[in-house]
Amino acid sequence: MPLLELENVMQAYGDHVVVQSLNFSLEAGAIACLLGASGCGKTTVLRCIAGFESVQQGSIRINGLEVSGAVHVPPEQRQVGMVFQDYALFPHLSVLDNVCFGMKGRTNTQNRARAQALLEKAGLAGYAGRFPHQLSGGQQQRVALARALAPNPRLILLDEPFSNLDVELRERLSIEVRHLLKATGTTAVMVTHDQDEAFAVADVVGVLRQGRIEQWDTPYQLYHRPATRYVADFIGQGVFLPGAVTGPDRVRTELGEMHSDLSLECNADCMSCGQNCQLDMLLRPDDVVHDDAAPIQAQVVSKAFKGAFFLYTLRLPSGRQVLSQVPSHHDHAIGEMIGIRLDVDHVVAFTPLR
Repeated sequence: MPLLELENVMQAYGDHVVVQSLNFSLEAGAIACLLGASGCGKTTVLRCIAGFESVQQGSIRINGLEVSGAVHVPPEQRQVGMVFQDYALFPHLSVLDNVCFGMKGRTNTQNRARAQALLEKAGLAGYAGRFPHQLSGGQQQRVALARALAPNPRLILLDEPFSNLDVELRERLSIEVRHLLKATGTTAVMVTHDQDEAFAVADVVGVLRQGRIEQWDTPYQLYHRPATRYVADFIGQGVFLPGAVTGPDRVRTELGEMHSDLSLECNADCMSCGQNCQLDMLLRPDDVVHDDAAPIQAQVVSKAFKGAFFLYTLRLPSGRQVLSQVPSHHDHAIGEMIGIRLDVDHVVAFTPLR
């Protein structure tokens, strides 16, 4: 039985529908992330799960028990922990007392022992006596997570947990947070607009668009096999290159013909017809390989140095542009012509936009 289940959840503010027909479930010990642009409804979903808002339609169940829907269980009775965007630590309490704050049903000695153990797991063993203003942003975030874990909740919710941190610290802390959640066997739901954070932390990611889940899948599948054009465009970097279907599993573009291990949908009325139906094929930067021996030449339009590699924007003979990720020792000038070829493992194509 899933630990968390959302069934046909709808939430609106007046006439403005924020979440609609939302369905997903999460097994115990798994980490999920709701990923989407600002205003897509992801924080509203989190607030509904926490019990801060009542759903207008549908139901939410935790451990098989309905907490929203026909009944509304108050937040404090749901055994759900929350990590807020601004951490919400008590400035007048020490780190240890902050972590102890929400624990009940144990002796003070037991509470402090559990709090100390969680601080050790969070890499903060020597910080118990400090106050929040004496900590860095990353340390405050880990204290907030330890405090949320201290009462041993059934579920942890994280609302944009890394948004106040710099890029380098986000990357490191996202790995640390995943490790801590897995080490404690905690089920968690995080919301973010940053796909790098989502991919680093979550086992499964739901891409939200206008209050609906476009795709609920692993990070690998979202990147390599997006279910919709929106997901393909939202996840990762890439461009769409026009192509024509030449068979049930083949598509031809100006960069050559490719085999697809999935049937190609030509349009709404015709599948795999092999009659030169037009498609837009998704090309990621790692699909376009720099190869001096390749017969196709492309012009360097712009480049961005990323350390280990350059991200080149290249103009094809047709005038269309593609992206290419090239090792950084291949430093080509703007305007230079370079050879390229395709190395595509998964052909992802969609009906062209009208």
